[in-house]
Amino acid sequence: MELKPRLLDLYIIKKFIFTFFIALLLIIGIVIIFDISEKIDDFVSNEAPIKAIIFDYYLNFIPYFMNMFSPLFVFITVIFFTSKMASNSEIVAILSCGISFHRMMVPYIVSATFIALFSLSLNLFVIPQSNATRVEFESKYIKGHSKKTARNIHYQIAPGQFVYVESFSSWNNTAYRFTLEEIRDNKLVSKLSAETAVWDSTAACWKLRKYFIRDYTSALGDQVRSGSQLDTVIDLSVKDLYIQEGEVETLSYKKLNEMIDIQKMRGDANVKVALIEKHTRFALPFSAFILTIMGVALSSKKRRGGIGWNIGIGIALSFSYILFLRFSQMFVYTDFLPPGIALWVPNILFAFIAGFLYKIAPK
Repeated sequence: MELKPRLLDLYIIKKFIFTFFIALLLIIGIVIIFDISEKIDDFVSNEAPIKAIIFDYYLNFIPYFMNMFSPLFVFITVIFFTSKMASNSEIVAILSCGISFHRMMVPYIVSATFIALFSLSLNLFVIPQSNATRVEFESKYIKGHSKKTARNIHYQIAPGQFVYVESFSSWNNTAYRFTLEEIRDNKLVSKLSAETAVWDSTAACWKLRKYFIRDYTSALGDQVRSGSQLDTVIDLSVKDLYIQEGEVETLSYKKLNEMIDIQKMRGDANVKVALIEKHTRFALPFSAFILTIMGVALSSKKRRGGIGWNIGIGIALSFSYILFLRFSQMFVYTDFLPPGIALWVPNILFAFIAGFLYKIAPK
């Protein structure tokens, strides 16, 4: 009886999607068990409520983990069930029915498209919101209320307005050696200096202490003012002076773009972190296509040693992809490549590898 392509498509898609989500559930269960054993002391010592542990932390931990290691799950899934099909001579039977190897790839690509769209949806709509809850829980019950000090901050807060802060402490929301300069037509027209600038959250302004203002004029007589305290409102908040760890992961795509625009205008070096996060959200889902093709090419041939060798190769290649994706971030931090290229280098390299393996795969 001839195997109909439509029946074949449903058969492979069902195996692909079902195995993928089963693998996710099994691995996530194991990871949660290890994570609980690692953080149980923090939960107990910080008196974390059971409800918060389950719903605020682990329920929001699952989408984050799923997306981070989705390339690994995709590759292992394809390697596992395709190797099993090959060992059972199912692929030989499919090709013997007149269905070409290229046609057999169609349901694989359809399944990869579903997983890529699923991962992209998580990246753009689910994970930022879940990360916000998870990061808040971690800062409260795991990492504690850590305070940070930033040094030598240079910002352009508006066209022609530049802020310099020698150091900023989040312990007391105070900026030390605060300077605000206004430049017009490449000329310094005003300079405001203060020993300290304290953020007043109630009035949403900075309280300058021991300030000194010099207005530069074209004549020789500059205007100088000074005093013990001055309230000033500028386009700068406490959160602008330091970025908490993982903050970019909690932003929606729209807010992430807004942060990038502001940081670029200010000349903030932290813009690299936001740009890496932005391009990773698109580069990671695309890997589903590359690793699917690579997995089929590697596992479609029946081997004497069974599927163990294929799974071993699959794990090694998928981990190397994840490692290379992380390593490619160094190209951005060292200014070797722009983020839009650096984060896609792993996909480009592994696409060539996938193309080569597909070309030499048994047809």
